[in-house]
Amino acid sequence: MAWESEGGGRRGRRDGLREGRRESRRGGRQAETRDRPARDIDYRHLHNPFPPMRVYSDDQVAHIHDTALRVLEELGMKVLLPKAREFFKAAGAEVDESSAMVRIDRALVAEALRTAPSEIPVIAGTPERSYTLGGDRVVFGSVAGAPHASDTDRGKRPGTLSDFRDLTRLCQSFDVIHFLGPVVEPQDIDTATRHLETGRIALFDSDKLAFVFARGTPQARDCFEMIKLARGLPNDEALRRAVYCQTVINTNSPLTLDSPMANGIIDFAEMGQLLIITPFCLSGAMAPITISGALTQQHAEALAAITLSQIVRPGSPVMYGSFSSNVDMKSGSPAFGTPEHVKTSFGAGQLARHIDLPWRSAAGTASNIADAQATYETSASLWAAVMSGSDLILHGAGWLEGGLTASYEKFIIDIEMLQGFAEMFAPVPASEDDLGFSAMAEVGPGGHYFAAEHTMSRYQTAFYEPVVSDWRNFGQWTEAGAPTATERANTIWKRVLEEFEPPTLDIARKDAVNDFVERRIREGGALPES
Repeated sequence: MAWESEGGGRRGRRDGLREGRRESRRGGRQAETRDRPARDIDYRHLHNPFPPMRVYSDDQVAHIHDTALRVLEELGMKVLLPKAREFFKAAGAEVDESSAMVRIDRALVAEALRTAPSEIPVIAGTPERSYTLGGDRVVFGSVAGAPHASDTDRGKRPGTLSDFRDLTRLCQSFDVIHFLGPVVEPQDIDTATRHLETGRIALFDSDKLAFVFARGTPQARDCFEMIKLARGLPNDEALRRAVYCQTVINTNSPLTLDSPMANGIIDFAEMGQLLIITPFCLSGAMAPITISGALTQQHAEALAAITLSQIVRPGSPVMYGSFSSNVDMKSGSPAFGTPEHVKTSFGAGQLARHIDLPWRSAAGTASNIADAQATYETSASLWAAVMSGSDLILHGAGWLEGGLTASYEKFIIDIEMLQGFAEMFAPVPASEDDLGFSAMAEVGPGGHYFAAEHTMSRYQTAFYEPVVSDWRNFGQWTEAGAPTATERANTIWKRVLEEFEPPTLDIARKDAVNDFVERRIREGGALPES
């Protein structure tokens, strides 16, 4: 659902809302505007036509990969979960139980990369939301896992279940967001039942690919059960046949795989659900200060976790993830959208292609509010993610404060950028008529094209119409109250939520999910496992 702004007399539009309903709420517009055609750009299924950027030669990429294998063979990975060490040991890795260190032979890694799929079909709540990860395809997600929410009316605050619902509905309302993440942590809900409450909202208010936190087997099993009920799957085997949800696995850099994440790898691999393996290496803090050193460590950590997934269940769907950047060496705070962040993304893309896995990157900003810094840092990191050939881009809308805050206004501003990328991905027609010879002949030297037949037949759908940007001149903008982009975004997110209509879900399936959630809440839910 692509939004277009109403600013400056331009028409606002969203799929799925009846025109009469919009007219009654917004005071009516001219009939000729009401019947105006929409641009025909498919934001749901995007293909990136641009060749990926490179910062390394092929020989340098191969050397980084070889050094990462050396790290796993000689230095090893600390694996805190005994069950995970058992899997490694049974597969032939060298395990030191006294130190929890696991040294992984490169042949074991090579076998894991051989069985890991290079393309991953995923099943959403409706067929038109499903897609395949890999190749030249690209999907975007929103901010995920922020403990705080913010907007210009209420300020920054601990995230609530209401915020989770609102932000999930914003994700559902824009086609350029392709999958759900845990947008914000609802801290007004007990941790034992939070997964049940948020899972229900995600399944009822969205038909996009679901997210499940890897916070222990009991919680994961609850969420798998909810997905089976919502998707009409009769048993675990039916769930295993396709990807219906995804999770993010972060290594504990440097060179540590903690118990919750190792357990998550096992849980999701056994159920055939998507694992997005993402080391979080900050150069100079949790990784070597050089870009190449940080990428080498990131690559080693990712390979160790990917290998575990394939030991548990060969062929289980897994993505190579990168979320590496640098820190501010004055304060120690993470930095995003920096030149180092950009070059790290380019290098990570090369490493992912070297091992032939679909890969995940992310946008980000360290700014604390939706200001110019937030925009240019997010823009730089998004450009890096797209131009490095990333298949899945997380935190693409709403991220603030290094991921600590989910911002309503920033969400809308970022949607503008994401829809811009979607438009840039679209092919550029170059037929005889598109070349405009007839228009040039009609207008002649010194004329203008406003009334040319070539223009009149195309002007309603020729150009992208923005969500937030205001293209009025200074006088018109001033007369309208001189609203900033952030103020316009505030108006837009409120309107989107006011007009939200949830996707259709079979009533029997909805009742089954409700019954399950209420029963598990009465039983006390399930605490996260450490």
